[in-house]
Amino acid sequence: MSSTILIVEDHSDLAANIGDFLEAGGFTVDFAANGPLAVQLAANNHYDAVVLDIMLPGIDGYEVCHQLRNQLGLGMPIIMLTAMDTLDDKLTGFDRGADDYLIKPFELKELEARIHALIRRQRGELENSILAIGGLTFDTQTMQVSRAGKSLKLSPTGLKILRLLMRESPKVVTREQIEMEIWGDDAPDSDALRSHLYTLRKVIDKPFDQQLLHTIPGVGFKLCDDSQ
Repeated sequence: MSSTILIVEDHSDLAANIGDFLEAGGFTVDFAANGPLAVQLAANNHYDAVVLDIMLPGIDGYEVCHQLRNQLGLGMPIIMLTAMDTLDDKLTGFDRGADDYLIKPFELKELEARIHALIRRQRGELENSILAIGGLTFDTQTMQVSRAGKSLKLSPTGLKILRLLMRESPKVVTREQIEMEIWGDDAPDSDALRSHLYTLRKVIDKPFDQQLLHTIPGVGFKLCDDSQ
């Protein structure tokens, strides 16, 4: 199955090199040299993945990613490209909805391999795009979450945690598994995960009678309906 990639990069030589390499590998490629054009193209075309530079004219890659996820409701994989390699930069990208992060300079073969892996994972999820547990539903195509008919709003990080917990339900998911899903090998030293789980629990459980998100002391977390 052929895949179409949107490359968002303002350095024309680099964009051309990436495009030529991916086209040689069988991808169809589209280009945007600034943030607003990237959002416009994504709103009007289907892309299987986005390769997104952070430093862009108009609006930066973080804002592009945020608009694709939160305003347009798009769930395609997004790989961020940047020369900024601090942990805070990476966490900002993941929090805005990025799926992967590649530091410049990089090998084109590695970029291609990451794109293939993300698209395979995405297509596997789409085979079962509606996750449902105890009245809680998560449409992984539109990234819409609801419970008992009420729409729920979650951050990109909250959506990643919820998707993992629902996908693995009723199994227990360890803290390490969740951290790997969100941050890869660069999990923060602070207890950021505790904060994200607190916020997630407040959104999906607090307004309702039945608790779905359970803490298993010393092991991890699980999302299940114990009433069934």
